[in-house]
Amino acid sequence: MSQEPGILDGLRVVDLAQGLAGRAATRYLAEAGADVVRISRPGACELGTGTLFRVLDRGKHPMALDPADAPGLKRLHALLAAADVLVHDLTPSQARALGLDDAALAALNPRLVFCAIGGWPQRHARADDPVAETLVLARLGLLDEQPGHRDGPVFIRMPFAGWIASWLGAVGVMARLIARDRSGTGGAAHTSLAQAALVPMTMHWSRAQRPSSVFAQGLPKSTPIPLHQASDGQWIHVHYSPDAAPWMAQALAAMGPEAVAAENAKYPPSHVAPNFGANKAIIATRPAQEWVRHFWEHDVAAQIAAPFGAIYADEQARANGYVAEVEDPVLGPTLQPGPAVHVQPPCRVQVCAPAFDLDVPWPSPSALPTSAPEAGRACHAQPPLHGLKVLDLGAYLAGPFACMLLADLGAEVVKVEPPSGDAMRRLERIFAGTQRGKRALALRLGTPQAQPVLQALVRQADVVHHNIRMPAARKLGIAPQQLRALKPELVCAHVSSYGPHGPRADWPGFDQLMQAACGWELEGGGKGNPPMWLRFGVGDHLAAAASVFAVLLGLYRKTRTGQGQAVAASLLGAMLTTVAEAVALSDGSITPIAHLDQDQAGIAPTHRLYRCADAWVAVAAFSPQAVAAFECLTASDPQAHFSRLTQAQALASLDAARVPAAPVLQAQGEPFLDDPAHAAAGLHASYIHAEYGQMRQIGALWDFGDMPLSLHIAPPALGEHSEAVLRELGLDQAAIDALVEAGITLCRPATAMAPTAKATT
Repeated sequence: MSQEPGILDGLRVVDLAQGLAGRAATRYLAEAGADVVRISRPGACELGTGTLFRVLDRGKHPMALDPADAPGLKRLHALLAAADVLVHDLTPSQARALGLDDAALAALNPRLVFCAIGGWPQRHARADDPVAETLVLARLGLLDEQPGHRDGPVFIRMPFAGWIASWLGAVGVMARLIARDRSGTGGAAHTSLAQAALVPMTMHWSRAQRPSSVFAQGLPKSTPIPLHQASDGQWIHVHYSPDAAPWMAQALAAMGPEAVAAENAKYPPSHVAPNFGANKAIIATRPAQEWVRHFWEHDVAAQIAAPFGAIYADEQARANGYVAEVEDPVLGPTLQPGPAVHVQPPCRVQVCAPAFDLDVPWPSPSALPTSAPEAGRACHAQPPLHGLKVLDLGAYLAGPFACMLLADLGAEVVKVEPPSGDAMRRLERIFAGTQRGKRALALRLGTPQAQPVLQALVRQADVVHHNIRMPAARKLGIAPQQLRALKPELVCAHVSSYGPHGPRADWPGFDQLMQAACGWELEGGGKGNPPMWLRFGVGDHLAAAASVFAVLLGLYRKTRTGQGQAVAASLLGAMLTTVAEAVALSDGSITPIAHLDQDQAGIAPTHRLYRCADAWVAVAAFSPQAVAAFECLTASDPQAHFSRLTQAQALASLDAARVPAAPVLQAQGEPFLDDPAHAAAGLHASYIHAEYGQMRQIGALWDFGDMPLSLHIAPPALGEHSEAVLRELGLDQAAIDALVEAGITLCRPATAMAPTAKATT
């Protein structure tokens, strides 16, 4: 029985990327049905050709050509003239040298969508810096934001910026393709490692004119994280307080208040576990698996910090297709990451594609919408998702952040939360980092009085998105099947913790637990050290971006068929994608990966941090030439070499030897928000908040060239737009007052709100 073609069937993609982000982005497109030609450039220094890149390049047509010579460039132009999408990671100067800058590409093929994923934004002063994640993180100051087992900045083992950039790139391409359906023309859909690295910092780096004490405090990196060692030596990550679990409750009672207080006093206060110290002492009395089984039975979210690659044997991951059986031509039968999203027709693992024959023309383009596209490029004065209406019913982080991304891309988003507020509002700075661009309606879902309002909101929406656990969603009447019964053409998106299928489909889960399950907490701790979480909430942000990709796939198909659908993403699926550095072999073994050293400084002498006499430098030498130059410069003891130099001297010597390096900046939260180079590249957004006054937050995550982003609406205060939204739905003042009186809604007085200001981008 033949399979239904994928959503992107007939879409023609050229992959000219060398690094992780671009090659992962095109793999997502290939899994959705696109025809991808993967070009390798003879003599180019690719950042990897091992297991990771075997996984990233699967299902693509391999093709070797050198665009630096005339025959190679001619062949490439022939491909691009018939292509729909180009993804590359060339810097602007490299692209110009090859005749692949934006203007040249638009002239070659006006329908071409081109996505560059460089180190820095195209308009940034550092746009031509080497495309190396560690160097970008060093200059941004993010290596200083990660807690470690020693003082000072630490090397971040997980290439989280590359993985987030891969999803931003795929989302940007899809948004531009949707805009192309309106206009008939393509254009830019750029992002960068720097913008991706800043995604999780939306929770931490922001400034307010009148911050509350909670906003001003933020979430310091010194906050203790509930990683506890069990009696068998394994570590368990527990999210929120486990005190109600019977074993824990009994043990706390047996300890008595004084002993509990004494254990708690050994650690700083925890915002997630009031008895953090006592929990740690009690968990040390039983084996890890016994604790996890007990916690799961009593709805306490917990995971063992597992070895890297162990997730391939996980029943839940297998049930959702997040683990795929792949016959690799070199490695034989393997287990690898599968598609991270659920759409219809489904994304599929593509088998290794045959070599591409340039003499055989690509098939005809996929059919465009039946409606005629708007003439010319005038419509590009609007953001790519202009006119899309989104209803955000989510809470906490992954669901709301996905809707913020849609708002940045131009969608009109209405956020619905209870009159008591989204549970994340208590962490004010984190909450504000997921809510830009939305209008807020306070509404108590699940009540008879709210049902007509909910139904009216659904009927006017194109997309409904949330991350509420399905049993609760069904009680509230917002499960996808319930919503699509009201409006079949809806695209309904759900983000879960563990995926929509399998025994843990309805379980609670959080970002840190997926880091633990997928092996990143053990790897992040460094050799011989306790595990360490990645502070940046990367699982939530990866799942949010993957969910947006799924939404845009659903909208792309709806344009062609008129049919809506339910789409799904999850924390587990998005995080498991990042395990592609290793695969499981037929004998059960896991292919090797590079491990972080005990000092948490790096994974190789040529890819690590070095402490100088006054500060730190980061080195990322990948090419044979750069490696040889580094070894010649530093002899047999690189750390001793750098210890004798100041940071400025070290950087000067590395630059003279043409070894890629960067200063490791520290305490950059405030300086980032004042930096004119970041402002010029669109990395700041400023507006007036109803309570905080003037705000500045992290800005643009994409650059669409001739299409703007929508970055001018501040995060909403609770109930800020309730009255306006209800009036738009047809309710008069008496009806609104009745809802307020019944506690169904909350309307913020208009006099308490300041006007919205234009963003600085």
